[in-house]
Amino acid sequence: MSKIVRSVLALTLALAVVACAAPPPPAPLQPPPPPKHQLDAKTQLETGRTY
Repeated sequence: MSKIVRSVLALTLALAVVACAAPPPPAPLQPPPPPKHQLDAKTQLETGRTY
């Protein structure tokens, strides 16, 4: 076979191997932020906030 045909076959084989490779793993998920602490009854009455 000629050098061009061998080069094309080698390139085709390399591309086939790359196409069959496993995809990279997904990025790790960020944990959710911690919930806000509940205000006590006195603070809720003084500030008017209920969160």
